[in-house]
Amino acid sequence: MARTGLPTQAFGSDVLGASVLMMPIVGFLPATAPRMRATIDAVRDRLTSRDGLVYRYLSAEDGLPGEEGTFLLCTFWPAHALALAGESQAARQVFERAARCANDVGLLAEEVDPASGELLGSFPRAFSRIGLVNAAWAIHQAETGAAELRLCHRPE
Repeated sequence: MARTGLPTQAFGSDVLGASVLMMPIVGFLPATAPRMRATIDAVRDRLTSRDGLVYRYLSAEDGLPGEEGTFLLCTFWPAHALALAGESQAARQVFERAARCANDVGLLAEEVDPASGELLGSFPRAFSRIGLVNAAWAIHQAETGAAELRLCHRPE
């Protein structure tokens, strides 16, 4: 936990990483909890490029050379988290920005160059597609008022 009170990329770190948005997605914390809402807002404010796509992190020493682009999977996470927080309109806007990055046959890359819009990294990227499907489902659930998605059914 950083001095800001927000979860961070790693224990003892002050680096905010987009992966903290997995907490409401996997059910660790509700997306409506004040600390989680602040975390969602922080990722949107601090890790989002001008074109609305999300970086994994900005100032971490990861040992990799060069600059990274924005990550499509990481962009679908705030869409998913916002839907879980009941903000389906904002979720849909984030979702649509990321979905527009698909190529002419609907495939998604791992990253997008924030300056040129060029697709970067692994291509096609299943993780990006999984993020799209999960966020779309969460948005649909939020917009239709459907019950929370249950990952497994337990008979009563």
